[in-house]
Formats: sequence, C-alpha cells, structure tokens
Amino acid sequence: MIEYGVAPGIHLVSQANVNCYVVEAEDGITLIDAGLPRMWHEVMEVLKTRQRMPYEVKALVLTHGHFDHLGFALRAQQSLGIPVIIHHEDAELATRPYRYVTERNRLLYPLGHPQSLPLLGRMVGSGALTVKGVHGVQLMTAGSVLEVPGFPVPVHTPGHTDGHCILHFPDRRAVFTGDALVTLDPYTGQTGPQIVAGAATKDTAQAISSLDAIALTEADHLLPGHGAVWSDGAEAAVTAAREVGRH
Repeated sequence: MIEYGVAPGIHLVSQANVNCYVVEAEDGITLIDAGLPRMWHEVMEVLKTRQRMPYEVKALVLTHGHFDHLGFALRAQQSLGIPVIIHHEDAELATRPYRYVTERNRLLYPLGHPQSLPLLGRMVGSGALTVKGVHGVQLMTAGSVLEVPGFPVPVHTPGHTDGHCILHFPDRRAVFTGDALVTLDPYTGQTGPQIVAGAATKDTAQAISSLDAIALTEADHLLPGHGAVWSDGAEAAVTAAREVGRH
C-alpha cells in the first residue's frame, strides 16, 4: 500500500503492517527505514509517480536495527550507492538484525496473543525471514541535524533497542517514531498509540520513559514503524501510549 502526502512532502509505503517512508525535498530524497525486502518495488513506484529519479535518493536513515526496518537496506546501499545512517548503539545490530535481546520470549509470546499470528504471518510472506544485514553504516549523532534532504534531527529514544532514535522534521511538524511509539503492535494485534510489547522490546520501562522525547517534539504528525499515521499531535499520542503501558 502506498499513501501519498501523509505529512508535508512525506509518503508512506506499507506492507504486512510494516512501514517505511519517502521524504521529498528540493535537493533530493531521504528514505526513512527500509521495511521488508518486498517493499523496495513500492518505493521505486513512489519515485516514478512523483517523477523523481533513483539518483535523487541521497540517504537511508534507520530508526533502529531490527530486521523489519532493514528489509531493503543492503539493496539500497549497493544499487543506489547511498549511506545507511543509524545510531552507533545499533550499528552492530544492523549487521545481524535477527540477533537482539528482548524482555519477553519473542517466539512464545505470540502464542498467548493469537490475534498477532496472522500479522506475523504476513510479515513472513513479505520477506521478514530473508533480511540481510548491512555493514559500513554511517553513524548519526543524536541532537545534531543530519545533512540529508529534509534535515531531520535524530533524538535518542532507547528502550525498544539501545540505539533507537526518532527522527524529527521540525519544519514539517512531523516525527518518525519508528518503534518507540506505534499505532499497531504486531505482537499483540492491538491498535492505537503504544510502545511495542516486550517480545520485541529490550526494556519496556525505558521505552515508556523515552515517550517524553516524542512529546517534546510537539509534532502534529507521528509516523510510526507499524500502524496508521497519527495526526492528532504528539502529546495526545504519548498520553494514550502511557495509558496502555507496558505489555
């Protein structure tokens, strides 16, 4: 599924409840997260529809290093010759995106939440088990503007992973929340603003604490790694996520 204009100059590509984004600017294009492998063709379709050329893509910025955010990262790195940018605490994870620590057993957890099984099955069908890691990444510094189209500001939001960062585009009043705040949790099937379950989160207490950073952006548009875009403001989303709490 492709949805154009979910925020100013920002387009959503979603497949199997996994999201990635295309950010347009006059000086080029930035990709945010790399979803699953089979989403690559939809990203190319966005460029074609918007009459932009692949050479205009200048960077791929990752919110974190889990497999469902690295799907086509290696392909983009190799075929477009662009940097893949990530926080230093997730750089090693990006090389082996299936090997990460979680609070709960991610294989057993879905058995207690059967509504998640069809969601996870669709992810597998979109290539979730075939993701390759990336090496030679470029490291971002939290709090410093990235010199890529759109000029996002990464903000460190640990909890889901050690190096998770949200990506704030102040002039567009938009923030890419990755898995620091989602509107659909694939591990429970629950919708609405929330952190991701302990089956895929390293430290849920820390993840709850990191919601403060999202609220501080005062963004109108929240663009999550899973689920629908939220356009009712950061404060409302964070309040709702806190009400859900840890799970």
